[in-house]
Amino acid sequence: MSEKTKRSIDKERGACYSQLAGIRRSFLFYRRKIMADKIAVLIPCYNESKTVAKVIRDMKKALPEAVIYVYDNNSTDGTDEIARKEGAVVRYEHQQGKGNVIRSMFRDIDAQCYLMVDGDDTYPAEFAAEMCSKVLEKGTDMVVGDRLSSTYFTENKRPFHNFGNSIVRGSINRLFKSNIKDIMTGYRAMSYRFVKTFPVLSRNFEIETEMTIHAIDKNMQVENVVIEYRDRPEGSESKLNTYADGFKVLKTIVKMFKNYKPLEFFSLIAAVLFVVGMAFFIPVLVHFLEVGTVEKIPTLIVSGFVILTAIICWFSGIILSTLVNQHKQDFEYQTQMVTNRYKDLFRRRNKESDRAG
Repeated sequence: MSEKTKRSIDKERGACYSQLAGIRRSFLFYRRKIMADKIAVLIPCYNESKTVAKVIRDMKKALPEAVIYVYDNNSTDGTDEIARKEGAVVRYEHQQGKGNVIRSMFRDIDAQCYLMVDGDDTYPAEFAAEMCSKVLEKGTDMVVGDRLSSTYFTENKRPFHNFGNSIVRGSINRLFKSNIKDIMTGYRAMSYRFVKTFPVLSRNFEIETEMTIHAIDKNMQVENVVIEYRDRPEGSESKLNTYADGFKVLKTIVKMFKNYKPLEFFSLIAAVLFVVGMAFFIPVLVHFLEVGTVEKIPTLIVSGFVILTAIICWFSGIILSTLVNQHKQDFEYQTQMVTNRYKDLFRRRNKESDRAG
């Protein structure tokens, strides 16, 4: 066989290999679109070019079987290109706000386990496997990466953030009778059931508070894993506004307490109004018992209206509480539907894996 013929055969063989590689890449892409992932790492990003590459590399090392998704939220510093070069699946959410990004993530991606982590390299990847194993092996619905029980208060250089985290944690645990160690952490592992039944209503950083309260209220299995926290590296800036976002979080707590615990919320208002009304009414009553006449008629009328408002508030709480209980029943039906879809989805995934094997 001549040298020219050999070169021609090698060239054709190389072209065939290239075509086969392209077909394989297309097949894997198609499989990823129709099949669910085992573990999906979700990284919401807004101008995290200094840290996103390290976060992706660390997650690949900690969870080699995971598919890493970076959702870019209008970054202007090339975060998306860096993530793409590191092998992440890059997608875009053009509505500004972390809550909007998470809504798109939860809608778009099917996985047995979701690991959410910020792109600022403040959460070590070493804890990722432990958090995911609790979801995959124990059936936990949400695993909270607890910063506050370890290094957060020493590493974080913003004292008002420390104070705010403590206030939020104490408020929610008291109001909702729970024992969540870190309410506002951005490091969480979640089940398919939680992700597909969670209604994302917040647009910004109050989303973590909303997720925590939803899990508590719906009696989902929640566990804490103590993690180490490190402050942002030099040159990386926080997008969290201490006062504005802190006020939004507190407002969210009050709103969700009203929505999830209406009887307690309106009973509290009713009790305050009743005490105020009685404070006006008792002196009028005492004077009437002493002299037999009512001299402060306007005070009597005001106290009557205040007490009447208290009664209306209390009955409103009873009615809304009944509706909330009905919603919980509907939620159980919805959860069952999601569970059935989960079984179908991953039964198909296992069959495809067996064929590939």
